[in-house]
Amino acid sequence: MNRKYAFLLLTALVGGLAVACGGGGMAEEPAAEADPMANADPNAKMAPMFEVDPTWPDNLPNHWLMGPTIGVDVDAQDNIWIVHRNTPDNFVATTEIGLAQDPPLSECCQPGPPVMVFNQEGNLIDSWGGPGTETGDYVWPESNHGILVDHMDNVWIGGNGQGDSHVLKFTRSGEFLLSAGTHGARQVGERDGRRIFERDSLSEDSYGRVAEIGVDPEANEIYFADGYFNKRIAVVDADTGELKRYWGAYGNVPDDDYDFGGPYREGNEPAQQFRGPVHSVDISNDGLVYVTDRAEDRIQVFQKDGTFVQEVHVATHTLSQGSTWDIDFSPDPEQRFLYLADGQNMKVYIIERETMEVLTAFGDGGRQPGMFFAVHSIAVDSDGNIYTTETYEGSRIQKFVYKGLGPVPAGAEGENSQGVLWPTN
Repeated sequence: MNRKYAFLLLTALVGGLAVACGGGGMAEEPAAEADPMANADPNAKMAPMFEVDPTWPDNLPNHWLMGPTIGVDVDAQDNIWIVHRNTPDNFVATTEIGLAQDPPLSECCQPGPPVMVFNQEGNLIDSWGGPGTETGDYVWPESNHGILVDHMDNVWIGGNGQGDSHVLKFTRSGEFLLSAGTHGARQVGERDGRRIFERDSLSEDSYGRVAEIGVDPEANEIYFADGYFNKRIAVVDADTGELKRYWGAYGNVPDDDYDFGGPYREGNEPAQQFRGPVHSVDISNDGLVYVTDRAEDRIQVFQKDGTFVQEVHVATHTLSQGSTWDIDFSPDPEQRFLYLADGQNMKVYIIERETMEVLTAFGDGGRQPGMFFAVHSIAVDSDGNIYTTETYEGSRIQKFVYKGLGPVPAGAEGENSQGVLWPTN
């Protein structure tokens, strides 16, 4: 049972017992809070409701800053893991990281380690990794992308840099375990000082700039959204990293030479291959595989063997980077709701998973709490709270506190946004 639901049930039972046992001499109980559903439209659709926590997380130590924050996951202990890009070229200006210059320009600031771990209260409890920490048996990704804490408490990190044809596996404390694929495997030459790379979505031993990563604990398998260069889902053994199977859009054999006929346009026939980036992959409790094909504005759903089930398009007017960036599920056993991060339109959609109907959305573009600049990745803890990361200049993580189910506000139905979910109290 979800801990929050259990707490609410216990509260109701205790409250009922107090009423049943009440008697003379007891202090008068305060008036009950008004029922937020009392005046709700009984025909309104219900959806999870959230408020941003503007004080989460706590300040980082050592004058650390986050760079573009491009991965988030929640482990079995409800710790929140992020990976960000901490190399100097990922910050707006050298003056932003003055302490990291040689000689230092100022007392502040410097990039923090790329892997950071927070508890639910927002305290930083661990950090590690990054260029220069390698032990000689692996290469840190040129451009970190995606983080997963698997069912065995191991940590997987992808990368979408030019030479990133591998995914790394570590213990939760940062000890290297294995590399699935080899860094630089897709490089075929060099011209005028530039590296030349070749796609190979049929490769059995390397990958093409893996984005996000998913896990199937029951089968002990890891799923790669492979990704920015390749155009497929790849499934590997969680213990050995060996490739087991792969597939493209609609379960087709991936085709790197497929003619998309130009950029995606609303109303056109859907592409029969992933347009990409193949940006995220998540496996539901009932064994369905959800894949975001970002620039095609769609989510495709598969069985675990790659058999196509269905697809849904979201915000099909969206060009450029597309609307479907990352997903996660509500924590109830049925995973009734699906949350979709849209970094181009700067909001998060709430979707009823059974029907794949978009119920509502929240967020808007901006720098203040509750707003987004390129919301990139999303994760949910066991209490139903949502954590979002932002790439580019957004460079942060935010927490949206679950407030229970409520009616979808008028005007915020479907893909329309509720706006900025500032705390009401």
